[in-house]
Amino acid sequence: MSDLFTPPPAETPQESSAKRPLAARMRPQTLEEIAGQEHILGPGKLLRRAIEADRLSSLILYGPPGCGKTSLAEVIARSTRRAFDRTSGVLSNVAGLRQSLEAARQRRVVSARETILFIDEIHRFNKAQQDVLLPYVEEGAVTLIGATTHNPFFFINNPLVSRSQVFQLEPLSEAAIETLLQRALQSPVGLAHLPLVLEADAAAHLAAVCEGDARRALNALEIAALTTPPGPDGKIHITRAVTEESIQKKAVVYDHDEDGHYDTISAFIKSVRGSDPNAALYWLAKMIYAGEDPRFIARRLVILASEDIGNADPRGLTVAVAALHAADFVGMPEARIALAQATTYLATAPKSNAAYMGIEAALADVKEGRVLPVPRPLRSTGSKRAAKAFGHEGYQYAHSAPEHFVDQEYVPTDKIYYEPTAQGYEDVIRKRIAHWNSLRAAARRNKKADPPPTTKPGRAGEGAAPPQPDDA
Repeated sequence: MSDLFTPPPAETPQESSAKRPLAARMRPQTLEEIAGQEHILGPGKLLRRAIEADRLSSLILYGPPGCGKTSLAEVIARSTRRAFDRTSGVLSNVAGLRQSLEAARQRRVVSARETILFIDEIHRFNKAQQDVLLPYVEEGAVTLIGATTHNPFFFINNPLVSRSQVFQLEPLSEAAIETLLQRALQSPVGLAHLPLVLEADAAAHLAAVCEGDARRALNALEIAALTTPPGPDGKIHITRAVTEESIQKKAVVYDHDEDGHYDTISAFIKSVRGSDPNAALYWLAKMIYAGEDPRFIARRLVILASEDIGNADPRGLTVAVAALHAADFVGMPEARIALAQATTYLATAPKSNAAYMGIEAALADVKEGRVLPVPRPLRSTGSKRAAKAFGHEGYQYAHSAPEHFVDQEYVPTDKIYYEPTAQGYEDVIRKRIAHWNSLRAAARRNKKADPPPTTKPGRAGEGAAPPQPDDA
């Protein structure tokens, strides 16, 4: 008879292993057991050749949760003759990291055995911790394998990235997920000890809703298997209804400061730019479902309205700004309606980036040193008397001319920055500019044909133009 002061009996290794989550028990042991990732692990691929030849350099494995980064690192350790040391960007500190690195250095000197240092969530290391790794990686004291869900080119020091090969792992396909589920049903370390029947549509549902995350699919399968009572035939039938209950609400991959966030907003903007309202609405729905700030979405639509639609439909900017105000004013969930209206309007609007390309070209000229002087007639002087004193006369008031247009130099260059397209309202602008160009060309031909005046220009009031503003 036990009491509070009597320690429980020690667990056997089999009992301890059985208590581990199914996803942990089902980790692959060999390269052949790894599901998916054929683009880097298929026959003849670089990474597979390096593993099989035990000629690895430092690696950074980048991909979403549950795609097999840790499993691949463990398989690499088993497939090579190297020692394996494991730590985490969450738990490790500089002192512990130095201890592991020095142990690896000594192991190499004493026994000539190489060491793989696997760092899970390496993006969580601060700059000082990442800098500690550099000399050991540089001299080959360790072969670093870092795993991260964050883009390593943004979240890991450039010197460390430059000393490593970066491999991007993809979310597992639905077929690969279903393969893993069937393997778990048949494995002695999995669920083979239970009388399970996984229905086809239930397996398909798990594979579809887990978004390529093998861990999530296996854990949902385990929950379903352990909580579903046997049927009259003594077997545990896992139906689609059971899996829907087990996996609950679909938790979309969308961390607000990570790649899921940036990838989704990128797909959203590119879908609107590409005039696909259906795709744009899907990505909008994903962001709304994941809890994205509607004002962030609206701000991006405002930018897009000017950058990608511009004067092809000037109302696009008005609609986008109105959606921004609406989202701020009414909040969610109603703001989704205004965002959907703006999204579909902009996606179906005629497109032009002429205004955006024009300002970029002008900015490039200014940045590269081609800063041009303001023509004298356009300079601010404050009065006609000052304009005469400084030689800033000659400004022609456009409203005093026919068609409110004059041929006047506004910048001392003939370079064209704004080239309107034939899209939407911009076609009207294009034709208007062409008309002005014809007036300008005619005026210049007339100037060449007319001889220069031989008399001084008249005083004010003698054939002078109508009154003009002193300063624009």
